[in-house]
Amino acid sequence: MSVARILIVDDDPDFCEISRTILEPAGYEVITAADTEQAMIRIESDWPDLILLDLVMNTVDEGLKFGKRLHHDPILRHLPIVFVTSIGDTPYADRIKPEDAHYAAGWLPKPFSPKTLLQTVSSVLEQRK
Repeated sequence: MSVARILIVDDDPDFCEISRTILEPAGYEVITAADTEQAMIRIESDWPDLILLDLVMNTVDEGLKFGKRLHHDPILRHLPIVFVTSIGDTPYADRIKPEDAHYAAGWLPKPFSPKTLLQTVSSVLEQRK
């Protein structure tokens, strides 16, 4: 059985590192990207099994736009995306709704517990089999 590769796309290096410390001991390989440009390079070179994608990076909807870009690509559309965001606690909360990303495999509101992260990742990967 191969190890699932998780790509974390988030401009917060602390979030990436904390997520890595949760996922790697559970047996996942973790790769990271600080923005969507780096993410595209990592996708093309490492072909992840799942993407944890922050909604708000350089712009309020950068993650959403990137998710749509992947969803509309005939090859990349099959990569499952879990959106990760703390936007629910901001003035921008009403600008992005789950129905805007109907293709998402899941949503994780920040902050989340290690257990919630592991359950979400496991569930999405299991559905992909």
